[in-house]
Amino acid sequence: MAMLSEQLEKVRSQAEKSLSTPGPAQEVRTGVSSMASVPLPPSAKYRYIAAEAMVIENSGGSNRKEAIGSLQKLSTALNILEKYGSNLTSPNRPRYWRTVKHNNPVFRATVDAIHGGRAVLCLYGYTNQQPDGLSFPDEIIEPDIAKVASVTLEVMSLRMELDMLIKDVHPHPEFFERIIPSLTQKGDDGITTDSPLESPSSERPWERPSLPIASLSQGLLSLSSLAPDKQTAVSAENCCICGIFPVASHCTTCAQRLCSECDRLFHSHPGRAMHSRVQVASSRPSKTISASLSTWQCSCTTVNTMKQVLCETCDRPRLATAAPSIQEEPQQPSTITEWQCKSCTVVNAGSSILCEVCERPRLATRPPVTPSRPNPSAAGPLDSQWICQFCTYANHTPSSRCEMCDLARSDPAQSPSKPLPTSPVKDFTPLSITPKLTATEDPDLKRQRLMREEGLKLIQLIREGEMKGVSPEEVYTSLRVSGSRSSISGTPCDWLKTELPHKLDEICAMAASFQHGPKPLHSTLFNCAGEDGGLEAHKNGAVHLSRAEAKQAWLTAGGDSEKAARQALRDRRAKVKELSSLGFTDSAACEEALRQSGGEVRGALVLLQRPLLEPFHKRMWSDDLEPPIDINNPDKQRVCRRLLAMYDLPSWGRCELVLSLLRDPAAPYTLEDVVQAVRESHDRDFIRRVLTKECPICLSVFPHSKMQSLTSCQCSVCSGCFKQHFTIAVRDKHIRDMVCPVCWEPDINNPEHLNSYFSTLDIQLRECLEPEVYELFHKKLTEQALIKDPKFLWCSHCSYGFIYDGDQLKVTCLQCRNSFCAQCKKPWEAQHNGLSCEQFQLWKRENDPEYQRQGLAGYLRDNGITCPNCRFQYALARGGCMHFSCSQCRYQFCSGCNNPFHTTCAVAQCSVTGLHAHHPRDCLFYLRDWEPARLQALLQKNGVAFNTDTAPGTQTGVCGVIEQKDEGARQTDSACGAQTQPGQAGLCEKHYREYLVSLINGHSIDPAPLFSANELMLACRRYQVEHARAEGEDDRAHCSRLMKKLMEDVPLGDKVPRKK
Repeated sequence: MAMLSEQLEKVRSQAEKSLSTPGPAQEVRTGVSSMASVPLPPSAKYRYIAAEAMVIENSGGSNRKEAIGSLQKLSTALNILEKYGSNLTSPNRPRYWRTVKHNNPVFRATVDAIHGGRAVLCLYGYTNQQPDGLSFPDEIIEPDIAKVASVTLEVMSLRMELDMLIKDVHPHPEFFERIIPSLTQKGDDGITTDSPLESPSSERPWERPSLPIASLSQGLLSLSSLAPDKQTAVSAENCCICGIFPVASHCTTCAQRLCSECDRLFHSHPGRAMHSRVQVASSRPSKTISASLSTWQCSCTTVNTMKQVLCETCDRPRLATAAPSIQEEPQQPSTITEWQCKSCTVVNAGSSILCEVCERPRLATRPPVTPSRPNPSAAGPLDSQWICQFCTYANHTPSSRCEMCDLARSDPAQSPSKPLPTSPVKDFTPLSITPKLTATEDPDLKRQRLMREEGLKLIQLIREGEMKGVSPEEVYTSLRVSGSRSSISGTPCDWLKTELPHKLDEICAMAASFQHGPKPLHSTLFNCAGEDGGLEAHKNGAVHLSRAEAKQAWLTAGGDSEKAARQALRDRRAKVKELSSLGFTDSAACEEALRQSGGEVRGALVLLQRPLLEPFHKRMWSDDLEPPIDINNPDKQRVCRRLLAMYDLPSWGRCELVLSLLRDPAAPYTLEDVVQAVRESHDRDFIRRVLTKECPICLSVFPHSKMQSLTSCQCSVCSGCFKQHFTIAVRDKHIRDMVCPVCWEPDINNPEHLNSYFSTLDIQLRECLEPEVYELFHKKLTEQALIKDPKFLWCSHCSYGFIYDGDQLKVTCLQCRNSFCAQCKKPWEAQHNGLSCEQFQLWKRENDPEYQRQGLAGYLRDNGITCPNCRFQYALARGGCMHFSCSQCRYQFCSGCNNPFHTTCAVAQCSVTGLHAHHPRDCLFYLRDWEPARLQALLQKNGVAFNTDTAPGTQTGVCGVIEQKDEGARQTDSACGAQTQPGQAGLCEKHYREYLVSLINGHSIDPAPLFSANELMLACRRYQVEHARAEGEDDRAHCSRLMKKLMEDVPLGDKVPRKK
């Protein structure tokens, strides 16, 4: 026993090595044969698969013939499992090697039909259970080749042992006869063996003593000491594949000696097309095949003639013990991803074994066309009769399609000159003329003719039934039940109308009789048809079926009344059990509901739930108000259900979270606030933060739903503070004061931000302001928009604004009825008629004594400040502070250059924070620091005259220029009152500088030529001008270059007033 175990391990190791590495298939077959011939029982021979258990569980029958039939099924399943293992060990695995589908018909008929088939797949690695099959786990990238090779080797060995046992050539059948006792029992007709080999010796080969196994030259063990003598029947000078014909060539690559036909077939594969082969001259004449070896049987059970090298069905070589792997299939690439069926030409996936359309095996060739048998009585030509290869119907016309199945003919005959009549299968009209039967009519043709006539008749009846609303199943079942009586009672539709109700009542009565023990089935047939006997039947303990249930069971049973009654009872019990699992335990109520609903579970469920929903329906349709939710109700489930129904919360857990927050005594939240917060998040800490927001104005705590915020910032205030702030701003302040009360955003000087801000603010104020306050807000918003109109004018007398469409200079205010000039905005005088504004201004200087007495103070007043946003004019001097705020539109700007003041600067390089403006170099903001003499020198250099003498009649010593001053919390307009200096035209030094700068701005004079070196460098840095000194450049050249670059790159202010 120890020696046999050592021999088994040697054979196993060599065969596993050959199977796990690419090599000749002959080595694998030799190793499998060696392992199968080791004289050990299956329990000691097989390490991975439970071979003995599989044989015991899959063997059946009381005699040897039945046992052999069951082992044949097991062998077929092992053949399929062997293919799965061979695909996994092959270097060119199929595309879909990771999965095995249960819906594969071959898998269902073979592997899934035996015990232990899926266990072998699990040993291969298919351990992940899928809804439609088995697969490798996702973390497995490659299969375990060594383990798969070991399992595949045992599968191949067990299959070979079963094949030898079936053919009665197994060397040690006593191992299997011990576990399958029926193998030793012969049937009535005896056991016939289909083995083509019989030992001429009287000694049984398995009774010989086992000999030691010698190692082969190629690493495999020889079978000469274990296998029977007849198994080595191939001579050294015969082909190593077919074993019949002499050797014609020797392949040096795969080391095989083949005949000419086997050489052509074997080396036609693309993977072996480049093998080097040497022609061999035959040293003896060809052998003559004896009559006893005229046929041979393939592993697919097809009997072939000895002249056929390959099997006619599966294309396997004669001596092949297993089907070749998918990767060795001829005429296919080395990596098989899909294959084309040879029967119907459909391209299938590489992992499929059967064709998806015709379900023929992958290696099966196209089925041969059965030759047409000529009818001696036929008068037409022979080619007009042909037999369809799909339905075997004999067609009598030379049509290209079969009259029965309407499929194309494989070798269509020549089309006749005249068009053929339409096939009767398409229009389903019965034949009007029945062919006359002759004494010489072929039986097969007669059978096919009758089959065709019956099929056409059935189709016609089904078509008539469909027109009358009868299903094909009812027509077919009625034909089966009525039989020959259909001719008496009419068509099946008439039978269904007259006889079927009685048949259904009979089934109902049978079902009721089955409930009372063994009673005659036909004793009470017509007592349960009425609809009023349901409760009476329930009292008696009987099940009352509806006709709908009886009809469904009658169709399922194929017309058998007794089977239909039992099937209906089984269906009724299953439906009652299903309703019981849903909570309806009263079987009588379930029976009655099923009877009323015609056996439908959904309809019965509606009937059973209707009484339970009655209180809910009454509450839903009542006019009473819905009672409020009692948070302190001890029934927590009831409170959560009401929360879920009334507030549409996303889940049951959110309802429980709402209930726990409301029951917290330290958090006085309202139900609506908590529901709103829970809808947004399920985080308890986040919900608490949302429910406890602090208002930065009143410092009170509110939930987030009671807080309001603007789109321009992230500040949030309570609804009360929000309403109060904007109510005061609309009533008492300017519209530009309607900003955030916390951060005072947005910047009102930006017109783009202003328009978008007011468009969203209007929506918020509509909800919270009183109607009259909201109307006032809209009025101010309209006035703000009208200011932008170029035809809008401000009255110079009463500050009333309006739209003026006229073309005359004289304009009369609609409010105060005073007139003013539409161009210069000065009060209208009679001398202005016929004169332009410049001419009228010159006339006043020369002829108006009052204007002459005011001197330059009147000039500064006439050239006062004009708001660049709303164009409102102020007869004021600019004064010391250049920051001016318009009282009409609240626009903040520089009075010297009209550039806006803002806190959020739009200049990318600006680093200034806070309120500021960007001034050009000719703005009064910079030139007011120059001495009057320097300003006069700039004017003299450019040829501009300026005034230095005091006007006659002007008050001397005190400056009379009107300017805006801050007095406490308000601003007032009053005279300057500062001391004047000689040579400054009766003005103080501040206003005299303003006068000189107005002349510089009026003549667009650039002050850069008078800049000192420090002022020039400062201006270059201010306006982002490159001021680095060039190499070897002196101070004069450097200043000249910077001066020229500054004047070219940085223009003067475009908003600076240029009035002369």
